[in-house]
Amino acid sequence: MSHISVARPSLTVLLASPRGFCAGVDRAILIVERAIGRYGAPVYVRHEIVHNRHVVERLKALGAIFVEELEECPPDRPVVFSAHGVPKAVPAEARARKMLFLDATCPLVSKVHVEAGRHFEAGREIVLIGHAGHPEVVGTMGQLPEGSVTLIETVEDAAAFTPKDAANLAFITQTTLSVDDTAEIVAALKARFPQIAAPHKEDICYATTNRQEAVKTVAERCDVLLVLGSANSSNSVRLAEVGRRAGTRAYLLDDASGLNLAWLEGVATVGVTAGASAPEMLVQGVLDRLAERFDLAIEEIDAARETVTFKLPKVLA
Repeated sequence: MSHISVARPSLTVLLASPRGFCAGVDRAILIVERAIGRYGAPVYVRHEIVHNRHVVERLKALGAIFVEELEECPPDRPVVFSAHGVPKAVPAEARARKMLFLDATCPLVSKVHVEAGRHFEAGREIVLIGHAGHPEVVGTMGQLPEGSVTLIETVEDAAAFTPKDAANLAFITQTTLSVDDTAEIVAALKARFPQIAAPHKEDICYATTNRQEAVKTVAERCDVLLVLGSANSSNSVRLAEVGRRAGTRAYLLDDASGLNLAWLEGVATVGVTAGASAPEMLVQGVLDRLAERFDLAIEEIDAARETVTFKLPKVLA
């Protein structure tokens, strides 16, 4: 009896570029790795270094211990502050306890901290556009005395906000927001408070902006978008939202094990991207899984070239 081979369905994969790690994430992970290399294990990390389950698990295996608060760290081991930034009280407490600490805050988050400080020194009331409870927001609000910064999450919040002095306002934003959503909130604030001071260059970082632009380009051509990233990663969640807003079905998955092939029933073209904290091996894992079922035609969609790099802290350089 002759063996009948069944033709595999073909699938076009549009790989969004840029995708995956940004310079701030690269630097933060390297700080933890170098610290373990230099000081031995364990090295403590306050909060997940970046919001990705795979990155955190790999660093745990190397000897990193993740905690939520400084009080959980012994005074005689190094502690690394996560890429999202920390309130001013945290390094102050570390100094008081004479701890060796390494700050892996992304320089683009630090830039927002500096900006907030300048507005405060100039006597302005500050509005922060961001997501309540996100560590970056907690860190940015924690740069200044309590009550100095008002958090605005939505256009509705912008409409309801009552400043002390409408002529003396400034806004800053979280670095990982949706570019389009933020533009709507900023427009609502500017309509109400035409004199509101804006950032010199927008606070949403280059990596967030570029990844969202790449998703828009891919979304025009695909039926389904797969976003590699963890559910607590702000920038990854935003990529899925941007895809949906652009008219495609978008799914956020931690890795290939979260891929449900039923999503691809009758689909000819699938887009694939990864959040700024998601390693490229996760993208490869999804491609391998797809290749088991389909004949793949892979196309890189280039949106922007990224050449940004950040220096390591002097003690680790």
